[in-house]
Amino acid sequence: MHILRSALIVSLAFAPAVLFAQKAPTTARAPQAVEAAPAAPVRTASAILQPALSQAQETLSTLKVDKWKKGSVRDEAGENVRALLHDLQTNIPPLITAADAEPASLSRAIPLIKHLDAFYDVFLRVEEASRVSAPSEQITALQATMLSINQGRIAYDDELQAQAATREKFVFDLTSELRTKTDAAEKSAEDLKAAEAKAAACKPAPAPTRRRRHSTAAKKPSPSTPKPQ
Repeated sequence: MHILRSALIVSLAFAPAVLFAQKAPTTARAPQAVEAAPAAPVRTASAILQPALSQAQETLSTLKVDKWKKGSVRDEAGENVRALLHDLQTNIPPLITAADAEPASLSRAIPLIKHLDAFYDVFLRVEEASRVSAPSEQITALQATMLSINQGRIAYDDELQAQAATREKFVFDLTSELRTKTDAAEKSAEDLKAAEAKAAACKPAPAPTRRRRHSTAAKKPSPSTPKPQ
């Protein structure tokens, strides 16, 4: 589960970076915007997790730790139960509110995921302690609630993974579109240069300018009318 969650976080974090992997040359025209595919409906964190958290609130609030066998196991379990109830009332609600406000935001999802992992670990210790000291009906209630919490965590991970897959597909399609348009623009520029070079080669050369030759012979003086004597 931790490996899957780590892979999911890495996928969410680096998917947008693919947009800048292909840099269009400066000579190419700017590609037209790619229309985004209709987004799939997003399930919020509260819609996925709140049923299990409400069940945990009810189970822990009605838990009768004083009926457990006396000893350090019961004392530690009582401390953990109080910590879990405080977490449910104080720490988790603002995290869920923040995640609901931006369901596709990784910076809002990661703190909630980490907190749910820690919450589940403590709840698991209470359930393990109950199998040693608690009455059977309390053990059953804790096990059912723990299963519900774990199913909620898995469902939330699956939702985040589905959102990541949708974004990755859009980024891949956009990158492919950009690459295609860039290649087409480069080919058009090359064809234009080739056409200009061909036209220049076929253009007739200008006729040479004929230089006027100047005569070197001495000019004869023009006869002048003799002056009368």
